[in-house]
Amino acid sequence: MSYLYVCEQGACVGIQGNRFQVKYKDGMLKSIPAETLEVIEIFGKVQLTTQCVTECLKRGVNVIFYSVNGAYFGRLISTTHVNVQRQRKQAEIGNNETFKLEFSRKIISAKIRNQMVVLRRYARRRDVNIDRPMVEMQIMQKKVICANTIEQVMGYEGTAAKIYFKMLSLLIDPEFTFSGRSRRPPMDPFNSLISLGYSIILNELYGKIEGKGLNPYFGIMHKDREKHPTLASDLMEEWRAVLIDSTALSMLNGHELLLEDFYSGSDCPGVFLEQEGFKKYIKKLEGKFRTDSRYLSYIEYAVSFRRALDFQIAQFVKAIETENVDEYMPIEIR
Repeated sequence: MSYLYVCEQGACVGIQGNRFQVKYKDGMLKSIPAETLEVIEIFGKVQLTTQCVTECLKRGVNVIFYSVNGAYFGRLISTTHVNVQRQRKQAEIGNNETFKLEFSRKIISAKIRNQMVVLRRYARRRDVNIDRPMVEMQIMQKKVICANTIEQVMGYEGTAAKIYFKMLSLLIDPEFTFSGRSRRPPMDPFNSLISLGYSIILNELYGKIEGKGLNPYFGIMHKDREKHPTLASDLMEEWRAVLIDSTALSMLNGHELLLEDFYSGSDCPGVFLEQEGFKKYIKKLEGKFRTDSRYLSYIEYAVSFRRALDFQIAQFVKAIETENVDEYMPIEIR
């Protein structure tokens, strides 16, 4: 299946025959077979024709709208996926404190482990000694596994995250060095990349969760927040370092993006990607999503990371329908 990203300002997406078409201001035309398209992601001032909107609703093609800098606005989605009984079961799980705690332990333990793998990979390349922070993160991981409340789990996760980002700042190319995680707005190139990446994967999970008949707003681990898809936030945790952090590090340390690919906003603080840099990042990230791996423990063949997202949500459905958290096995990279 295809994902269409449109970030050129002034472009227009329409439908002609059996193909979705993107017309650019310079007259260039791009088209994709309608039967292969799964998602359209729109960044900034891009138009959709009425015929395109209708066809997306008929075919179940998600359309996701972002600002030019990647801030999420909303989405267009059909309602053919709704599964009331599954959502009732999902709501019941919200009262199962044992299930929620065990699920939280699993997800966060895997997240910390994946963070440690990323640190080891880049420490070897830059000859940086990370023995002490690795021990500290392992201690946090063990505490997560033994935690008695979700609040404790999230507290240990926060401590591990501080260690992780502190060490990442030493493993990144010196011209992109950052002092820690910054959000809304990101204050340096690395934070700019991962903030955009997190937004993209969060909303990709949102669509996949709805596609399985679940409610993205009925979370397990994170506390409910107004207008926030809490379940998507839960299921994203194991993927942050695997897909987004590693891609950002690869591009900056590999000089695929330069300082000139970023700019500081004149009307608001923050550091953001220029249009050409934006295209490079989206292309790299999409390539990552399409990369095959064998990291899922319950299947014996390679699948793309995007397909792995589908598998994980299907496993989550099994877990809530059987009320057995052991049905869910977070991804753990090596």
